[in-house]
This record gives sequence, structure tokens and C-alpha cells, in this order.
Amino acid sequence: MAGPRYLVPALELLLLLPLIAINPRRFTKQTRLSRLLSLGLVLVIALANLVSLGFLVNALVASKVDDGKALLLASLQIWLTNIIVFGLAFWELDRGGPVERTQRARKDLPPADFRFSQDENHDAVSEVATTSSKSSDWVPTLVDYLYVSVTNSTAFSPTDTMPLTSRAKMLMSVESIAALLTSILVIARGVSLIK
Repeated sequence: MAGPRYLVPALELLLLLPLIAINPRRFTKQTRLSRLLSLGLVLVIALANLVSLGFLVNALVASKVDDGKALLLASLQIWLTNIIVFGLAFWELDRGGPVERTQRARKDLPPADFRFSQDENHDAVSEVATTSSKSSDWVPTLVDYLYVSVTNSTAFSPTDTMPLTSRAKMLMSVESIAALLTSILVIARGVSLIK
């Protein structure tokens, strides 16, 4: 089945090429098309990963898996992709996306989907307050959203960054459920199969 296996990566590449052409070095400009392509790319990867998780869980339930190492590798790939794709989704959606956050004044941004500690620690002790968004004009970067995704996938809940909107809460819920399925069902079965 060469077609379906390479279909998703081919679609991802088709979506990625125009994004690179529009912003080859830094995300400084955005068109309606580039925004739709960015969100579309994240959605394609997320759906493909969730479908892969569904196939893996189905294979487990039907007892079609007898290679523990392959199962653990597949679950690790799904879990890592889950972290990356949801980190990208958070990055793309929060406050209008990465271009909006870096090109517009903070007061002109759309409402936040996430509450980062840097947005609140302006009245903390001086060494903490210097890194607050009020003192340093801090804005979240991709690393910040990947961290939110990692903590959500490992703790199955938010840690220091709280979701504020319904869409952020739903995305974090889907990510947590996928991570929980991967962790409990897939990894437990994989460990039992290792000889």
C-alpha cells in the first residue's frame, strides 16, 4: 500500500512549500492563504496522527500485534508527533498566530488562548519580574508552545500555562486523551510483548 502511506507526507509537503516561499527565513508576513495553509498543515498532521493512533489501538484490541519493540517504536512516534503537532497548533492559534504576535503591539492582539506565567509575574521578586511580559515585552515563541504540549502530554493536564478559550481547552483535551491512550494501552501492551 504505497499510496496511502505516502499520501499524508505528500500533502504535508504540498502545504509546506508555499509557506516556505512566503516566509523563507522568519515569519514576518502573512496572507490569508498562508494562514489557511499553516492551519491546514497542522490539521492534516494532527488527523493523520490520530488515525495512526486509532489503527494502533485497533491492532492491539484485535491482538494483531506480537512484536513489542515495533509496538513501542510506533507508540513513541505517535506520542512525539502528538507533542509536535499540538505545540504547532497552539503556536498557530494563540493571539492570532506567530506573525501577529511579533508584528503587532500587544494591546492590538486578539484575545489570548493561553495564560503564560510571564503574563502574570510582573509583581514578583525582581529577578522574576524582569522577564515578565510587561517588563521585557516578552511574547511566547514556538518553544513555549512545545513546552505546553510536552507537559500536557506527560501530565495529561495543564501545568503552568492555562488554557483560556474553549478551543484551547478542546485541543488540550484531545492531546491529553491521545497521550493517555498511547501511554496506557499501547505502551503497557508493548512492554508485555517484549521477550
